Amino acid sequence: MMWLTLLYGCAGGAALLYALYRWVIPSVVQYHAGLALVWHDTIVEGLLNTLTQTTRPQRMLAAVQKNATRGDPRSVVKAIDQFCRQKEWAMNVGDEKGCILDSVVTEVNPATVLELGTYCGYSTVRIASLLPPDAKLITLEFNPHNAAIARQVIAWAGLGDKIQLVEGASGDWIPKMKEKFGIETFDLVFLDHWKDRYLPDTKLMEECGLLRKGSILLADNVISPGTPDYLEYIRNSPRYKSQYFRSHLEYTKAEDGLEKSVFLG
Repeated sequence: MMWLTLLYGCAGGAALLYALYRWVIPSVVQYHAGLALVWHDTIVEGLLNTLTQTTRPQRMLAAVQKNATRGDPRSVVKAIDQFCRQKEWAMNVGDEKGCILDSVVTEVNPATVLELGTYCGYSTVRIASLLPPDAKLITLEFNPHNAAIARQVIAWAGLGDKIQLVEGASGDWIPKMKEKFGIETFDLVFLDHWKDRYLPDTKLMEECGLLRKGSILLADNVISPGTPDYLEYIRNSPRYKSQYFRSHLEYTKAEDGLEKSVFLG
């Protein structure tokens, strides 16, 4: 009887812990960006990495290969969104802000695009799927492990011919864009990498002459985690006209948004 009681107690405790992990804590933290990032990006990711001996990008790639149709970019995006909402949160631009990204890409119809921060290729696929046939998209990723996953995601989406994925630091590659890739200026730049690099990389693009009159900068996560120095510069500089698109931190209900800035020359 004592062993049976102990067994029931352990089972009940395990059920409680699972409920806390799977439903209670995620429901609480989804309204607070800081707590959501600590929970999902530190605690849960670390726990799952240890238990599965895989990384979050690897698990995301497995979800794409299992659930997405090869050669269909929209099914790749859908598979990642389902993974992030139903299985495991990840720092993609996400479905809600992704619609804003889509609308900007469609509006601009760019021939040349620079993405800063590839991660696993989610936004890369969204952007490339909407580009005209002869457009060029260059995406920079600092982490080689993320870059390796992104290449496979991009290939699964059938978009490898439209995308040039470059590994390395943005500060090193931005000055080489004209020499290495024959780029004169970018029509659209999507900033979604290290938040403390938004401002210095914007100034570096200005110095290198990579922005023309009418070039669009679209910056993610300007509220959560936040880019206060970038927003202060971009909103007060006479060289830009900016607009804030209010939304939510990916796959949560905490406020975040995208800043769209037109370079005036």
